[in-house]
Amino acid sequence: MTRGTLIEQILSKQNYLCVGLDTDPRKVPAFLKSFPDPVFEFNKRIIDATRDHCVAYKINTAFYEVSGARGWESMQKTASYIPSTHFKIADAKRGDIGNTSALYARAFFETLSFDAVTVAPYMGEDSVRPFLEYNDKWTILLGLTSNSGATDFELQTVENGALYESVIRKASQWGTTENLMFVIGATQAGLFTRIRELAPDHFYLVPGIGAQGGSLKDISGRAMNKDCGLLVNASRAIIYAGSGEDFAEKAAVVALDYAREMAGFLKKNASL
Repeated sequence: MTRGTLIEQILSKQNYLCVGLDTDPRKVPAFLKSFPDPVFEFNKRIIDATRDHCVAYKINTAFYEVSGARGWESMQKTASYIPSTHFKIADAKRGDIGNTSALYARAFFETLSFDAVTVAPYMGEDSVRPFLEYNDKWTILLGLTSNSGATDFELQTVENGALYESVIRKASQWGTTENLMFVIGATQAGLFTRIRELAPDHFYLVPGIGAQGGSLKDISGRAMNKDCGLLVNASRAIIYAGSGEDFAEKAAVVALDYAREMAGFLKKNASL
């Protein structure tokens, strides 16, 4: 998906919500266990219920890889079921030497047809470059994460500021605003103004609202740019809003609430 198409979807639907399909097989409602693939059936119903209230879906691959080959099959079916109108993210956090990264890129961009994949930058440009070489695909680079361990490295002071600042400055030279995004955790809202100065035109994938406590209001007020520039992810708060037979309907209610709140922030942004 191109940047232009992504922006069109945001403006058309008046939201920048990404629904995280972090589906734990142990949390699938009991009544779905009789289906041949309970995880896929769960995801299918979540997608059907929320597709009108979001612009993107994010699959955290760990929740599928834990089940081995069966989990990979569930992930593949889920990825195929997501409508082509929606931005499709593999949250895989890959990062390795170039020839290995090239295979990761093939796996997620060709075999599974994702629009984007999250990548760790620790090994440098040659480990990221294979992902950036795909047309109309996106590399989403870890910039500043929402976990407490961000203080171990990302927030440590180096020569030109915090380490995460160096990562964003350097990585911005590897790709463009058409193929490179940054992961910026919602719990780091106080730093969003500074981060927007470092990467004013890039899109950010922002996890950490809902269950992790990030503020949608703070993020939107500090990080939105002229093109919106945000994909804000909510996973557990949406997909586990209910645990009974009406779980999908309850997920839709929460997604719609987020979407309506986002519409208000988009209206406040004069450029949109």
